[in-house]
Amino acid sequence: MGKIEGYIQNPLWQNLCAYLEEGYGVLPSVEHSICSGAPGWNVKYKKSGRALCTLYPGEGSFTALVTIGAREAAGAELLLNTFSEDTRKLYTQTAEHNGARWLMIRVDDARVLSDVKALITLRVPVCR
Repeated sequence: MGKIEGYIQNPLWQNLCAYLEEGYGVLPSVEHSICSGAPGWNVKYKKSGRALCTLYPGEGSFTALVTIGAREAAGAELLLNTFSEDTRKLYTQTAEHNGARWLMIRVDDARVLSDVKALITLRVPVCR
């Protein structure tokens, strides 16, 4: 993880990783994917077999994939007005696929990071 953190060089990365590891008691899984949506290295966080998010490192920032299924959709829509404009726009413009919205959220400021944490918490409440 140190090499990834050194590549990203963004404190938002460390903030989100600490939030996931401390709040959910999980460790990351670093994998390489040939997925057409985001090929390359990624970092997955899961709790009890359920995906919290997948993080895609980029130089200076990163992208978080958070899937919002039917179970979380009503809560996400209630929170939409609290989200940043970019996250709101992404959510409303992302079509459902197999009953879920697969949100690829570029995390480049603290407000967007807060949105990502809120969406993850909808999927699985924090265990603290």
